[in-house]
Amino acid sequence: MTVNATAVVPESPVAANGRDRRATLIRVVLWVVGLAILYRLPLLLSKPDVVKLTGIACFAIAALGLNLLTGYNGQISVGHGAFFGIGAYTTAILVTNNGWSPLGTLIPAAIISLIVGMIVGLPALRIRGVYLALVTLALATMFPQIIIKYKDLTGGTQGLDFEPDQELTAPSWSGLKDNQWRYYVVIVVAVVAFLLVRNLVRSRVGRALVAMRDNETAAEVVGVNLSLYKVMTFGVSAMLAGIGGSLYTMNSSHVDANQFGVTLSITILVMVVVGGAATTFGPAVGAFVVVMLPELFPASVPKVLTPAVFGLLLILLMAVAPGGIVGLTKQAVAWVRARMGGSSPPAPPEDAGGEPASIAPTTPS
Repeated sequence: MTVNATAVVPESPVAANGRDRRATLIRVVLWVVGLAILYRLPLLLSKPDVVKLTGIACFAIAALGLNLLTGYNGQISVGHGAFFGIGAYTTAILVTNNGWSPLGTLIPAAIISLIVGMIVGLPALRIRGVYLALVTLALATMFPQIIIKYKDLTGGTQGLDFEPDQELTAPSWSGLKDNQWRYYVVIVVAVVAFLLVRNLVRSRVGRALVAMRDNETAAEVVGVNLSLYKVMTFGVSAMLAGIGGSLYTMNSSHVDANQFGVTLSITILVMVVVGGAATTFGPAVGAFVVVMLPELFPASVPKVLTPAVFGLLLILLMAVAPGGIVGLTKQAVAWVRARMGGSSPPAPPEDAGGEPASIAPTTPS
């Protein structure tokens, strides 16, 4: 019997270093181009478009928090609209009733959302899956009713409106319009949030979150504190949603109970899924698509049919790209590289979103 063996020639260090430098250079160029585009947009677009883009960035921050919880940690939440509302109402109440400056309310909104998120996350220590989803769904259902009940503080169904002197306005030295200034404030916060989460999921903490998502028993065996990570992840996720809600209120200068119902929670979840769960920039892509896609519908489509058409398009998108838009893009790039005949050594295993794989050990069969 003849055995044919093929020798595997390891890649030389020089070639590996060259490939790493090229990859780093490409990432730097993409970051520079992306930031340059974000900087120029408010200077080129009309006021309504700038306000809309600012709102999309606020939703992207909230979706980023949900992605950390659901995409990386595997805990299902259908209640992030409530955390978004907590941040929004914290800002609105402190500004309208207590005379705070809008930016000064960002930290209290983040802290309150963090605490409430950790409290809501306590049931996650004992329940999971659809049962945890039901708990968060109850929160999303109750939040508007709580707002209406305490109408003396929250304004009830009428909501709260900022007076002109209470709005977030551009300082004189900036030379910007108010809507442009708000855009830049939100974008700076969003960029910082995305960078921090990106670094978090690539750290040991991020690997622990993915390990818990894949196999809780194996993760506990290797020393992951399940209780601590679950509660803290829920809290940080809620905090990001609260920051998004606070910034959203600064952009719109108005809040009311009807804005933060179950529909908002489902919309944020759709943003995560459409963009690509467990991907770094999936929430931003999903927020943009979910907000802007209905705007592309022709005027001949009746408004009453818009949700149905939108839902059908989402179903088709998920059928074509179950990994979301970012996942589909990665597959397309890999296909192009294969077609071009590029060769590279096998990459370390990654999860569906392209992030580091779980640290949980595998059980031999």
